[in-house]
Parts: sequence; C-alpha cells; structure tokens
Amino acid sequence: MKTKIQNLRKKYPKFIYENYSYRISKNNLEIFFDFKIEPGICFRPKVIIENIDESKLKKIGNKILNNLIFHLGLAEIPSYWKATCSPKIIVKAGPLNKEQINWWKDLIIQGLGQFFYENKINFRKQNFFKVIPINSNFTRLNLVKLSKNEDKVLVPVGGGKDSIVTLEILKKIKKDINCFSLNPTESAQKIIKIASCKKPLIIRRKTDKRLLELNQKGFLNGHTPFSSYLSFLSVILAVIFNYKYIAFSQERSSNEGNIKYLSKIINHQYSKSFDFEKKFKNYSKKYLTKNVEYFSFLRPIYEIQIAKLFSSYPKYFSSFLSCNEAYKTASGTKKPTKKWCGNCPKCLFVWTCLYPFIDNKKLSKIFGKNLFQDKKLLSLMKELIGEQGIKPFECIGTKKESLLAFYLSWKKANKIGIDISKLSLLNYFEEKVLLKHQNLENESKKMINSWNNYNNLPKEFEKILKKVVS
Repeated sequence: MKTKIQNLRKKYPKFIYENYSYRISKNNLEIFFDFKIEPGICFRPKVIIENIDESKLKKIGNKILNNLIFHLGLAEIPSYWKATCSPKIIVKAGPLNKEQINWWKDLIIQGLGQFFYENKINFRKQNFFKVIPINSNFTRLNLVKLSKNEDKVLVPVGGGKDSIVTLEILKKIKKDINCFSLNPTESAQKIIKIASCKKPLIIRRKTDKRLLELNQKGFLNGHTPFSSYLSFLSVILAVIFNYKYIAFSQERSSNEGNIKYLSKIINHQYSKSFDFEKKFKNYSKKYLTKNVEYFSFLRPIYEIQIAKLFSSYPKYFSSFLSCNEAYKTASGTKKPTKKWCGNCPKCLFVWTCLYPFIDNKKLSKIFGKNLFQDKKLLSLMKELIGEQGIKPFECIGTKKESLLAFYLSWKKANKIGIDISKLSLLNYFEEKVLLKHQNLENESKKMINSWNNYNNLPKEFEKILKKVVS
C-alpha cells in the first residue's frame, strides 16, 4: 500500500519555478513569483518592499536586481515544494551552476529536516529530488561601489528579545542603524517605535491562498527554514537601500539539534545556525554581492546571556513577544491570540531564562501568570532539560542551558525567601534534578560569562559585544 508521500510524488512529479516579475506601484516594489506543480497547481506569492525610490533601482541596474529577485524566489521554493515533495525541481526563472545546485539541495535537506521527520519522509532515498536548471550558464555579477553611506547597519526585527538586545547595543557605535521587519506584528511595531527607528524598512510577504487550501485538503505541511528566506531578503534590502552591514540576532544556542533521524541531526533552528550563516555568507559573496557584510551579532553568546542583557531594558518588557502560538492561524482557520500562551516550550524557556534577572511581579505581568506554579508544564520542563522525550521543536536554548536556567531560578527563589513547595516546577527541580548535577554553580557562572570564537563578527562589532558581556 502506497503512502501519502508516495502518491503525491507520483501524481505531482514536477515542481517548476517558472518566472518572477516586479514593478513599482505607489512607491512600493512589488515582486511576484510564478511556481507550478504539474499537473494543475499554480502559485503566485507576492512580496512588497515599501517606500522605494525608483532612482535607487535604476542605480543598481537591471542585471543585479534581477539576480537578487531570482534568488529570493529560490528561497521561497521550500514553502511550496513541501506540499508534494515532487521528485524534480525545475528552475526556468534563472541560471544555476553545479555548485549552486548543490548549495540549494543542502539547504532543502538541512532546512526541512523537521518537516521530513514529522512526516516520516525518507529524504535519504536515492534521487529523492533533483534540482534541474534550464540554464546553467551563470555569469558572476559585481556590484557598483557603495556610496559614502556604506557604514550603515540593517537589523532585522521580529518581536522577540534578541533583536532588541542587538539594537540597543549597536546604538552605542557611531553608525547609522535601522530596522527592517517582514510582516511586522504588533510587537515588532512597538519595538521599532521604542527603539526610535524612524524610517524602518517594511516588507509584506503574501502567501498564495492556494497553499493554505492544499494544507486544509491534507497535502504535506510543516516547518520550513524561514531565516534563510530572511537572509536573501536582507541582502536585497541592503543593496537597494545602501547598507554595508546586516546584523542578525541568531545566537550560539541555535547550533544544537533536536533529534537524530535517518542518521542525520535534525535542527529546528538550522537556518539560524552558524553552519547556515557560514554557507550563506560565502554564497552571498560569490553569487549576490561582494559589498555587503552579513553576520549574526549575538552568535558568540547563549540565549541565557541575552536574557541577562535584555533585563536591562525594561522599556521593552510590555512589548516583546516571541511565543509562536501567539501568531498561529492553523492554516487560516483561527485568529491569532497575540499574547504569551504560557503553555508552550518557548514560553517556559523564555520565562525560565528571564526569571533570575527580572523582578517576579514584573515577569508575571509579562506572561500573565507565574509559570513555575503550573504543574501541567512539568512534562515540558523535562523535555527542555533533556530528562525525557526530545528537545522541543522551538527556537530555544540548549538542554544544558535550560538546566542551568532552572538552577539559577531555583537559586534566586531561595535567596529571596520564596516557599519552593508552592512553585511546582522548582520543587521538582529541587527534589528530583538538583542532586543529579553536582557542579551547577560553576557551570552556570561559566556559561553566563562564555564567549564562542566561531562567529563572523567584524572586529568593531566584536569589540562592543565583548564589552557588554564581560
């Protein structure tokens, strides 16, 4: 008996990146991508980059702009291809050489690892998929030299604490700092306003409704490497608006995977990892632009170190929101809640990281309750610290980091005289976990002051981050 994946691949053998197009409309750059799954399924997603002076595009030139937009379309492919996992991905929209084909195949395999695992898909199967370009004669393009504003820094803002820390620290260097946000949430808009980004770059990405319809009909669905899409988008913005630096806020913690599947480590955060960052940086220099410096500013440090830094910026406490449940729509069938759910691994991890550094009442106000009192979260706690199951598929810290965050939280609660028996999770930690680990005090001090040299920070950026971490 054939499985769903086998039936879909047989029925829909080809995914085709047909074309892309763009136009200026009311000072916005509107970009369209045309995808087709044969037979009979067509997609036309749309991206709008707001407030663009057409003269900027003319200065860049058609060849360079077309190449950048073509690549953004390639980054869009996983979101649509995953519906059928067609054996052939045919690229008609632009040229790819052998090195590029291998790069994109690697991104799909690594970036969709969670999707393959959750859908029980054997991505290791010989000829699982091929990327077939119609034109393989890629001509390398060189950008014109950047103007006198080349020291500008572009910072992506989602809605969580990490980009806040990046923005606040980078304000201390004498450079022009600006934000960009893709489909900005209310939280992202508040952060941008508080950070005094007066002319943020706003981008609207519109998913083709046909994809949502397919999801509801039972076609394949799951996690895609969103940060890889953001990376290609950020380079387009940097070139159009003349920014030399793109400072993402991915951290050291994102390098840890979740589970091994078919002899490969599956990492929910692959496109936030240093492995992806290195590969993208090299690809960008060779095939997009030599003039833009792409890096993750927080790469040398852990999430718990970022939480400590974030605790110094109380003006953002009521605005930041990184709970993924807050924005889920279940393929368009429900309205997002736009608040911390207090029941997911992300909420528990962020709460536990912040607890040692922020006043209890203030923290409870942010989350709507004291999460340590919630017995229902005990199972999630065990997953976070590696006591049961697998590390949750969320953007969270390492298992060791979670363990140390619970230790520091337990230590703080004791120090300020809280009755641990009234905090179910910390009570469990005290009775069942603490005795298993004899060196948590030294390990927590080491982690809070740690620094990872595997990063791409330019020297002046490295210097300022080291100063605030030490």
